[in-house]
Amino acid sequence: MTLRVLMTADPIGGVWTYACELAAALAPHGVQLTLATMGAPLSPVQAKAAAALPNVDVVESRFALEWMPEPWHDVDAAGEWLLAIERRTSPDVIHLNGYAHAALPFRAPVVAVAHSCVCTWYRAVRGLDAPSEWGEYRRRVTAGLRAADAVVAPTAAILRAILAEYELQVRGRVISNGRGAAGWQPAQKEPFVLAAGRLWDEAKGLDALDAAAPGALWPIHVAGPTTMPGGVRAGTPCGVRLLGELAPDALAAWAARAAIYVHPARYEPFGLSVVEAALAGCALVLSRLDSLVEVWGGSAYYVPPGEPCALASALDRLASDASLRRAFAASARSRALALTPARMADAYHALYRELTDHEAWS
Repeated sequence: MTLRVLMTADPIGGVWTYACELAAALAPHGVQLTLATMGAPLSPVQAKAAAALPNVDVVESRFALEWMPEPWHDVDAAGEWLLAIERRTSPDVIHLNGYAHAALPFRAPVVAVAHSCVCTWYRAVRGLDAPSEWGEYRRRVTAGLRAADAVVAPTAAILRAILAEYELQVRGRVISNGRGAAGWQPAQKEPFVLAAGRLWDEAKGLDALDAAAPGALWPIHVAGPTTMPGGVRAGTPCGVRLLGELAPDALAAWAARAAIYVHPARYEPFGLSVVEAALAGCALVLSRLDSLVEVWGGSAYYVPPGEPCALASALDRLASDASLRRAFAASARSRALALTPARMADAYHALYRELTDHEAWS
């Protein structure tokens, strides 16, 4: 029996990768998706990837996302657009990779997936409440989470943080993200460290990595955009070597050769880039965050976030000990291989079925 899902996504960060992996893995379950994109136009690479998914129809827009500056006119317009898509496509489930639109009067049951949020970002990165200008965001996120029929998060850590932040008692569910291994294979390892992330996002901790880099034994290469949506440019790091924003296959080639992957985040709900690096056979140096420890257990070398000296020491320890480096890499890859898109899709399909069965009987 075909199950129809209306899913939202944006092409700006990891949600795009997550949505494409999940859509492809849901195809064997007979799930047909309408993928409604917001936030920015799809790149040619993204458009090609979406077109290759036989069970996906993409409906593209440029409406601002709820975490962008002054987005609410666009968010409301996007809500009307989504309701119109629902009327046209008659989905069985609404799968929102965001919060505010969960409060809309959809006819189908709504899944809201908590990938991250501004308020928990502020608490983790700056140690304080989000400023007053985010009051409308807080109100809308709270309303969306309360209205959703199911709330999902990729780790128990981010689920706890978000429910505590918005003082909610709703039942949530943890479904780990998945990443296919085919495009992320190890090659002959070389003596350098790789990192990837948005250089403009304080949460990625790349300032600490830049501070640690001058004294490190090995060169550190960083892939990722330096300009945030809207055109604001990050400061230029001077200790690391910038690779720019790379296409997935180019980033995979760098990860295949990198001996160490470092993720010095101050805030990380899951860390899909870490899974990719582990699949590519990198030893992992990660910030000791509850979410990352939950995903990686003893398969990574942990450092306190925001401490360049500890970061440099950890990188040098692995750089100078090949056997330790290989042991961490092997353990991480084994763990990453279990985080499959099929496993993720099985869990989401079971949730969709629960919600549609409930609707049928209610």
